[in-house]
Amino acid sequence: MATKGDISLVSFCVFNPTYGPREGEEHKKIVFFHPKDTDLDNQIKHIGLSEAIVRFTETFSDKPCQSVHTTKRRQLLLEPEKDFWMVMTVSVPYTEKTKDGQPVFEYHEEDVQDPVYEAILQQAYRMFQLFNGTFAYILDRTGNNVKVLQQRLEHFYVRYLQTLRLAQSDILDIFSGIHFMPLDKNTYLHVQCFINLLEASFPYIKYTAFLYNEQLVWSGLEQEDMRIIYKYLISSLFPSYQEQELQSTNSTSPSRNSAGQGDVHYGKFVTGPPDMLDEKNMGKIPRVFLNTEYPNEECHLLVYRAHNASVCMFLEASTRMTFDLCRKLDSFLGPQLSQLASGIGDQFSKRASTGTDSVYRFIYFNHMNLAQKTTVHADLRKSGSVSIPPETLRLLTDISSDMSRSPEDGEVIVKTSTDNWVVGKKSDQREFFVVINQKNANLIEINEEVKRLCASNFNSIFFLD
Repeated sequence: MATKGDISLVSFCVFNPTYGPREGEEHKKIVFFHPKDTDLDNQIKHIGLSEAIVRFTETFSDKPCQSVHTTKRRQLLLEPEKDFWMVMTVSVPYTEKTKDGQPVFEYHEEDVQDPVYEAILQQAYRMFQLFNGTFAYILDRTGNNVKVLQQRLEHFYVRYLQTLRLAQSDILDIFSGIHFMPLDKNTYLHVQCFINLLEASFPYIKYTAFLYNEQLVWSGLEQEDMRIIYKYLISSLFPSYQEQELQSTNSTSPSRNSAGQGDVHYGKFVTGPPDMLDEKNMGKIPRVFLNTEYPNEECHLLVYRAHNASVCMFLEASTRMTFDLCRKLDSFLGPQLSQLASGIGDQFSKRASTGTDSVYRFIYFNHMNLAQKTTVHADLRKSGSVSIPPETLRLLTDISSDMSRSPEDGEVIVKTSTDNWVVGKKSDQREFFVVINQKNANLIEINEEVKRLCASNFNSIFFLD
């Protein structure tokens, strides 16, 4: 019987070749290495080989080496800052079979796609930077103390690497886009007025982002900052908060702390005081490092939620975070956000009731504003839903990579071995992919289906008309 080994993390390290220039000092180059229990000699060999590959390939290309392929391993390399290299090694999945009574391993190199795992490595750096600042910033603040940098990397990555789901990664990790929520003009103006009033009433709030049901409505951050914040919110903060709420017996109870006598609201802090009646518990308020106004701008991140609406407030680092400050914010936000969320919820429910045909799975991504819309990972438990085979998802990545290498717009239509039709379009920094499960259809019928899908879901996007 055949067994299969999935893609998994073999090692992850950060090194600086300038830290150990002399023979016998090679260990000083190691800034972080996972797994921690790896023998020091093996750590040195691993980093030495990576450094040698980088230097060797520099003689042939102006671009740094990004990946190394072997039968059993795939190594991804990134230089996020000058002289700092991050190297992630993942295993190549295999199938184990028995032939003549002996185990035979067949490795599937095509399953590990460089663009996907290069994106994951880049994201690992950006997530560290979000909560710690750049490597250079940490060294500058600590008088070039490498030990402090090592401690920060250890503290962050020991937990972060456990959250990686490498075997489930795909083209969406490359895009890492933002799901925007379209609203009618009046509702959007209400959101804008609410944010303006919030920032005017509390001047120490420097930036604000507003989300509803994990979709972005408004943001005052620079795009790349919002991209990594959005990733943190939907993949870590919101899921953990919702899990806690489900476990809490009072999760559906309105807040007893309110702006006025008898004024009840449903607002709660996601980061900050978990209970407005317990002044001794300030909860956790993370510090984040943004690059919107200037590099490594430090802010407190307060997140407040009412129903499905969330307000992310980025407060100046000099602000003293007190329970009284949070109480004032709760009194202001609770009633107004609860009312605003109800209005947005009505629109959201109407859109949700007009879902996409279950025979489609599509991805849309706009490189200019990071807007993403997809049904690829929709709830597969729904009757009639289509599950996209892993090989089809890999095909989408291949098509996207081919398109990115060409400066011209284009269209690709492919029929897969599993009888799925795959259509890829690129125009004006927008990419659109659709997977259609109609095995008996012909090319003309598929083209018509795509036109109908575009008309119903992307009628405002000119190139798909």
